[in-house]
Amino acid sequence: MHDGTAEAEATLLADWTGRCGGVPPFDAVEVGAFAPALQAAMDSYLAEIDAICEQEHAPTFHNTLEPLERAGRQYDRVAATFHVWRSNVSTPALRDVERELAPRLAAFADRIMQNEALFQRIEVVYRSPEKERLEPEQQRLLWLHYTTFVRSGARLAPDGKARLSAINQQLATLFTRFNQNVLADEEGQYLVLETASDLAGLPASQVDAAAAAAAERGLTGRWVIANTRSSMEPFLVHSTRRDLRERGWRLWTRRGDGSGEGDNKPIVSEILQLRAERAGLLGYATHAHWRLEHTMAGSPDRVLELLGAVWPAAVRRVAVEVADMEQLAREEGAELDIRPWDYRHFAERVRHRHFDMDEADLRQYLQLDSVREGMFAVAAELFGLSFTEVSDVPVFHPDVRVWEVADGAGDTVGLWYFDPFARPGKKSGAWMTAYRSQSRVNGAEATLVSNNCNYTKPAGGEPVLISWDDATTLFHEFGHALHGLLSDVTYPSLSGTAVPRDFVEFPSQLMEHWLMTDSVLKRFAIHWQTGEPIPDALVERLRRAATFNQGFETTEYLASAWVDMRMHLAGAGEIEPAAFEATVLDELGMPAALAMRHRTPHFQHAFGSDGYSAGYYSYLWADTLVADAWEAFLDAGGPFDREVADRLRAAVLSAGNTRDPAEAYRAFRGRDADTTALMRKRGLV
Repeated sequence: MHDGTAEAEATLLADWTGRCGGVPPFDAVEVGAFAPALQAAMDSYLAEIDAICEQEHAPTFHNTLEPLERAGRQYDRVAATFHVWRSNVSTPALRDVERELAPRLAAFADRIMQNEALFQRIEVVYRSPEKERLEPEQQRLLWLHYTTFVRSGARLAPDGKARLSAINQQLATLFTRFNQNVLADEEGQYLVLETASDLAGLPASQVDAAAAAAAERGLTGRWVIANTRSSMEPFLVHSTRRDLRERGWRLWTRRGDGSGEGDNKPIVSEILQLRAERAGLLGYATHAHWRLEHTMAGSPDRVLELLGAVWPAAVRRVAVEVADMEQLAREEGAELDIRPWDYRHFAERVRHRHFDMDEADLRQYLQLDSVREGMFAVAAELFGLSFTEVSDVPVFHPDVRVWEVADGAGDTVGLWYFDPFARPGKKSGAWMTAYRSQSRVNGAEATLVSNNCNYTKPAGGEPVLISWDDATTLFHEFGHALHGLLSDVTYPSLSGTAVPRDFVEFPSQLMEHWLMTDSVLKRFAIHWQTGEPIPDALVERLRRAATFNQGFETTEYLASAWVDMRMHLAGAGEIEPAAFEATVLDELGMPAALAMRHRTPHFQHAFGSDGYSAGYYSYLWADTLVADAWEAFLDAGGPFDREVADRLRAAVLSAGNTRDPAEAYRAFRGRDADTTALMRKRGLV
């Protein structure tokens, strides 16, 4: 190891320094230092675990659970930085490291979860009279660790543990291959527009961005539509060239669906078989039963019931939407059946006809910086937070900006990192990450959170104009960030967004609603050239169109949720993903005019990790809570009712996973959610 790499490894392993109790040393990272630093951090973590297990005193909460919560801080720091690199600034060299480390990291996690001496100490505390004398948060932490160890194989015989660990290592390798194949197709494939006629229908801002994307690839004099959602979806909306829309749509929906090493379908098949085997080892009927055990839904049957309740109404709405589009086409002299590459384009034109609203016109009022300031204003009004930009915090790319966040008393609660733009080596989509979670077990530690998006960066300092959908996504991810920033718990394992999957989307989806409020639109939806606020008439049309195209939005999402759940309920038999996907959609009566939101070969929620596997339904489950919760604000003093906001903060946002999510929701709302609010919200009643 050369001296530079040794120094970089030492930096990764060192305590963080700087603002807010220390920040990641993003400006001193070398890819070659990740593997040795992670190995050293893993060794240190295991030594801390051994120290817990080898003590002579009988197990108690304070000598077992609390030291476990304090352990692994060095590993957490190195792993956080590594995951930032693999998600945001990946390179071929980093991908080699990632492939090498994936099975090692999985095996390391199993060494902790399968540590018999550690589990025995936890179980003694869990079954002791002491448990009833613990504080409620401590009882929740004890329950969480005990059930996590059991669900991770702590009770298996040695041969079962060995097989489980082998499965987890194989899965980690397959997840890495799956994600890297999707990223390779997003980076290596793109739609090239050769002549000016290929630009028909595209707004000037998109033409300029496509020219800049072409110049980056050495294609001077041409235009490029990148194979990312933030580039391809606007193209499908605006392009009047049906042939090019079809080419772009097929490129986008066939990510991961190639041949050879880049084909994700065999990887999906292997992932499904390994997950089924793992579930059987752990005593569950299927992977779906294992994943849903401690969620709000609780069982696959309840998920299927929810999906089945919404699906028919969504499909009926699609039929109405398609009829409107085909009528418009006929009036223009074209007889055509709406296909998936037509839907967004004709939906936008129908919306313009019905509501006199054009996506391109609306975009003129949605400057990224101004929308971001609108989010800050909502956080200030609801929760008393203030955001001050700082320049002395290391970042991993020049596009990243950082704000220090303070509460109403002026005390710092954390830092918010914002990384808005697409780039080579960055995974697609939008997400929130916590570099460090809020806790008090090691003394007061403030959280460090980031929001990452993939907006197209304009050329030459032009303003960043985003779509309404992009603005909604920005508010959504900021909701996750607030969940982290407002956390007020003792133990990091219970902090912020560390809640069940079908509850974690509740705060984020709820935050989307404030984008549509007068307070935000009239102050922050400002025309980028004139400085004039968005006209009242346009706001009214926007609100009247709020449920427009919900057949499409709901059905394409539900199709992916159905396929995810059905695949993970299918058991251990070999599945050919394309055929299985087609069969499920045919049985459901999937409309031919649209496709599932995430086709299986690039369905990273389900196959890029275990995270949302058998859990993509979570967005709909959370939206059931969201629709009901929003009505709580409207039934009180309005969107900024302080009493309702205080209840939301106390029961949900600050509580993390210190209480059962159903109890947390009841503490906020006073009752369980009214599911009919969801149908009202989506206009599907």
